[in-house]
Amino acid sequence: MSENLSAEQLAEIKKRCEQATRGPWVASIEGRDHALGGDSFIQRGGDNLEEDLDLYLHGGTIFDYDFVAHAKQDIPALLGEIERLQAVIEGLRGAAKGTG
Repeated sequence: MSENLSAEQLAEIKKRCEQATRGPWVASIEGRDHALGGDSFIQRGGDNLEEDLDLYLHGGTIFDYDFVAHAKQDIPALLGEIERLQAVIEGLRGAAKGTG
């Protein structure tokens, strides 16, 4: 990706993460994580059994399910790291301006 993400774009990504069903999300793959004869799905919302929060994808690979399931945890972590690095950069810029 050659374009820098703007503060607005980062805020939109963060908002979508916050509005999605709470995590963790876990991929449950037929034949890998449970017996054959069921469906592959993504369990959303941890242990909340009060409502059906499973997410079913039509098509795709095991890796697609894992990617989507991990996105709920990975994207907030990546946003946090971006914010941390931006603060470091701003701190370095401020220190550089102070030495001039």
